[in-house]
Amino acid sequence: MKLELIAATTFGLEAPARREIEKLGYRIIRSEDGKITFSGDERAIVRANLWLRCADRVQIKMAEFEALEFEDLFQQVKAIPWEQWIPPEGKFIVNGSSVKSKLSSVPACQSVSEKAIIEKLKETYAIDHFEKSGALYDIKITILKDRVTVTLDTTGPSLHKRGYRTSAVVAPIKETLAAAMIELSFWRADRIMVDTCCGSGTLPIEAAMIGRNMAPGVSRHFASEDWEAIPEELWKEERKKAFEAVDWETPLKIYAYDIDKKAIEAAAENATEAGVIDDIVFRQCDSGQLCKRNELVPFCIDAETGCKREPEGGIIITNPPYGERIGDRTSIDNLYGGIRKFLSENPTWSCFAITADKSIEEKVFKRPADRRRKLFNGRLEVCYYQYHGQKPDKSKNALKAE
Repeated sequence: MKLELIAATTFGLEAPARREIEKLGYRIIRSEDGKITFSGDERAIVRANLWLRCADRVQIKMAEFEALEFEDLFQQVKAIPWEQWIPPEGKFIVNGSSVKSKLSSVPACQSVSEKAIIEKLKETYAIDHFEKSGALYDIKITILKDRVTVTLDTTGPSLHKRGYRTSAVVAPIKETLAAAMIELSFWRADRIMVDTCCGSGTLPIEAAMIGRNMAPGVSRHFASEDWEAIPEELWKEERKKAFEAVDWETPLKIYAYDIDKKAIEAAAENATEAGVIDDIVFRQCDSGQLCKRNELVPFCIDAETGCKREPEGGIIITNPPYGERIGDRTSIDNLYGGIRKFLSENPTWSCFAITADKSIEEKVFKRPADRRRKLFNGRLEVCYYQYHGQKPDKSKNALKAE
């Protein structure tokens, strides 16, 4: 069945989500704030749910039309072929939103739409009562400037709920945002990555999953797995392919530090649950001091001089404390000072930091970022500051581990 699908995203994550969809081989129809519309079929629903790292959910676009009166809304919703998806016992719920539209009452829009769906299913199945005892069908009626978009959610709980985060700390970053930070940094599995403030480990875990090519949704359940319209065999086939696609051979060099012992313990538990504990070096330490001593990662030996030096071309990707998470100002200043000193002594390293602290360019890096991107950590507006290092001179990079 040919379908229009929507990958819903947090504002600012549209670009990495779009690249993920294209990588899966699907054609992008349009990209808008908070959503990417693409063409696909039932298998695309399965693959998108299993593989998308930066999107929040995958929806089927059932219809789009203009409605100025409730009768318009009723008739247009009723005209949708709901019987293709919802069986007689299906448990369907209708949620709605309305912005700058004549049909401004959300409860009324939800009620009218639900009645329209019931009438359509009554005609199809020749029954008057719906017990709604079967699989869940979450329908969304979105009205913006009198334009109605009707979608059917295939995901269930948001895609950021990978299932591995069994232990958390204060203000954890969402998995989808962490994955987008990795993707936007263009980190590769052959580069060193360091998180100086790993918290519950979300950033290094997402990096390890990307480095191993592990499908983020392979171990969780999705709402559409219970639907008759999507054959169970599709889920089995795509999960099998996902497990076979994991790269267990490439060595990963991911280091995760935090000054809080409980945070490191939680991060290690989560990495174990995600199956990447052997790919990340967790360490309780003052990473600011490590930076100042130029000991952020194990030294290498220069093949020409025999001297110790930091490996080249590494990348720091971090979510340092800020706002309500700021904690001890002295410790934060120590961390920032250490990162600045480390980058000045290691010009081939890059640094990517997400923060709501707007003074970070002036006070920490002492220069404007090479790139900035406005993002949201939950409801908090933040900025992703990107500092690009120089390209390593490969002719001088004959190194061996100490």
